[in-house]
Amino acid sequence: MALPATLRRFTISLADSDRGIYEQLDWRVPQHPSESERYLVARLLARCLEHAEGLEFSKGGVSDDEEPALVQKNLRGEWMAWIEVGSPTPDRLHKASKLAPRVVVYAFKNVEALAASITERKIHRAGELVLRQLPAELLDAVAQTLDRNNTWDLSVTGGSLYLTIGEKLFEGQVVPVSVL
Repeated sequence: MALPATLRRFTISLADSDRGIYEQLDWRVPQHPSESERYLVARLLARCLEHAEGLEFSKGGVSDDEEPALVQKNLRGEWMAWIEVGSPTPDRLHKASKLAPRVVVYAFKNVEALAASITERKIHRAGELVLRQLPAELLDAVAQTLDRNNTWDLSVTGGSLYLTIGEKLFEGQVVPVSVL
């Protein structure tokens, strides 16, 4: 029998001054049994950094081979953005760039190798692909705080993340990585 997902609740006060977004978010996020805490935190931060109308966590979660970690579609169901977390294969990104007008990857390990493989593979519209590196130290530190119910205050300014959880402040920089 397969292990069930762990349902986690996140109440997030998001202040993204880079994009002028100030919102209270309340999400229930299933953590797949094979999903690491580091990946879950990366997925949540990516969701916050990309917060927009029509953006959702994918239906199948990390076990879905057909959809990315985050999906943005318009009201007609047309792809707006394909947002990956981790290190997707160049073939997957090639497929994504043909489906969605915007493709974004939030990576946290082997980012330079991922960028090199994207360049080498000749991905469709590779010049438009957005690759960002999340700080692994931040992900690991925040992963240690995860509980069933989580309250975060996240401020984003100048690409810097300031995440307050309880009395602790976690800081990190989201770094854009050149693909070409």
